[in-house]
Amino acid sequence: MLHPHTTPHPGILIEAAELRIVSLPLLTPFVISTGTMTGRTFPLLVLKGDGLEGVAEGVMDPTPDYLEETIPGAMAFLRDVLLPQIVGKRFASPYELEPILSPWRGNRMAKAVVEMAVWDLWAKSLNLPLKAVLGGVRNHVDVGVSLGIAPIGKTLERVEEAVSQGYKRTKLKISRGHDVKIVEAVRAAHPDIKLTVDANTDYGLADLQVLQALDEFALDYIEQPLAFDDIHDHAKVQAGLRTALCLDESIRSAGDARKALEIGAGRVINIKVGRVGGFAAARAIHDTCAAFDVPVWCGGMLESGIGRAHNIHLATLANFTKPGDTSSASRYFSHDIINEPLEAVDGQMPVPMNGPGIGVTLNRDYLETVTEHAEEILA
Repeated sequence: MLHPHTTPHPGILIEAAELRIVSLPLLTPFVISTGTMTGRTFPLLVLKGDGLEGVAEGVMDPTPDYLEETIPGAMAFLRDVLLPQIVGKRFASPYELEPILSPWRGNRMAKAVVEMAVWDLWAKSLNLPLKAVLGGVRNHVDVGVSLGIAPIGKTLERVEEAVSQGYKRTKLKISRGHDVKIVEAVRAAHPDIKLTVDANTDYGLADLQVLQALDEFALDYIEQPLAFDDIHDHAKVQAGLRTALCLDESIRSAGDARKALEIGAGRVINIKVGRVGGFAAARAIHDTCAAFDVPVWCGGMLESGIGRAHNIHLATLANFTKPGDTSSASRYFSHDIINEPLEAVDGQMPVPMNGPGIGVTLNRDYLETVTEHAEEILA
């Protein structure tokens, strides 16, 4: 029962939406099994209402690389379908978006952009940090680094740098033909670090012996060796390995996580809020994994400071017990689109708290210089 002198929160009125395509150059090319990235291009959404702004970014690629979604498709879906259904309306909480988002199949990354921006706006309307409304329990999160594919000598230099900076986990990107020898070299140079590898779907059942060879290097886990849409064959591979498998692309929902854990397809789950459709879905996966006593961690998609801040707040939930990919933004960009630096200290990233919501603010002047397209949706 409400206290007689308590005024119920009126919710958030979404008066307008600002939609951009932003392109940030990377300091160095980032190479994985599926290709090389030299920059990060992404949709940026700003929802405006009651004098506040909720901000989020998309993680889809220009072409269907990581998953099926693309920036052109997402922009059309946002502009023509999703945003017209929310602009001009008031929402008591982000959960009231469910009837708007759920009828549409797939397109989780596009849905996540809207949902995450609403969460930020809602937290700001409550004058609370995002982690508080999500149920987070930490003021810092442990972070690791993700190192792209490179020759052994260069990789050893990068690992040495990461270790000297205190990162809690080092992840090596691998691919067929670039796996056992590079892991062997890194482990020989650093016998005690927490080391993982990420295959980005490059392997098949015929490669089981190669994956079994990685058992010799005390890896914390092997991430997503098989196809992006597979769960079943991962269970076969996990049964043949001592090392834990971590599932990434395969897990789009709490239902996927339950099915994977029931059949033993992995022992760790990487949660990317953009991949799964937003914070409500990410929390459901987090809770499902906790029920199975399976740890999770927060993956990254080379986000700008906006997406990085969202990820950091998510990673404060209790079952995010493994270091995530939210390392220092200065590792990737010479200049970010936010005013506040997001920099790890001794392998820990402070939760951004420069105000409520995601705790960071847009650098509007710089944003204009890296915006390729901008439009506004009004009620």
